[in-house]
Amino acid sequence: MSQRTFLTPINFIFNCSSISRHANLLRTNIRKVSYVQGQEPEPKIREYFYFIDHQGMLFLDDARMKNFTSCFKEKKFLRFFFNQLRINQTDRYPEFPFISLCGKERNYVRCDDYPFVFTHVLEKDNVKHLAHNYADGLLTVKFEPEKIFMMPESGRVYHPAPDRVGSIGLVRSKLAIEFSGKFTFDHGENQPPTHFHFEGVTYNLDRNWFFEVFKKNTKIKLCNTFKHTL
Repeated sequence: MSQRTFLTPINFIFNCSSISRHANLLRTNIRKVSYVQGQEPEPKIREYFYFIDHQGMLFLDDARMKNFTSCFKEKKFLRFFFNQLRINQTDRYPEFPFISLCGKERNYVRCDDYPFVFTHVLEKDNVKHLAHNYADGLLTVKFEPEKIFMMPESGRVYHPAPDRVGSIGLVRSKLAIEFSGKFTFDHGENQPPTHFHFEGVTYNLDRNWFFEVFKKNTKIKLCNTFKHTL
């Protein structure tokens, strides 16, 4: 049997505090970047700039109002956009940690937290999945209940996402509230949950995966680090 290691409560709090301090530092170190939607940096190449909020809605980055009426809603477009989404490995616009390449369009993306935001649980082929970013069954990942992770200082809940988008996805606040009633806190409510009860099964929560991923992805820790200059 393979040996599994777990973070002690003290180590967990230390790691969470370090992440929280890093988040606050990024939020206070706001940079400005200049762009024009649809600009052509080279012939036949156009560049656009997008923002994903903590609820998972997609907007043009420079939209004055960001709410349900101004977000992108066409599900087939959302499926294509998010299926093409990758970590931005180019040397252009590092302030936008992600990019979605759509033909001759370069779509640069920043976000409030992580780009994949899980909105609800659904079933596909008798297997539970998490739908994300408002495309219903067109955008899903397999649900891994044992890997639900709650950041104790912020209350935000996370779940694994594909490697191409940083391996971490945010759980929408409405779903996170539903999940919170299924947690057990063996070390007290001021510390992270230890178990998750889902559909008659109690899962021992694996917390190590989040820290391992977070350490690797220094480039994309909290996307909201700048303001657009008009």
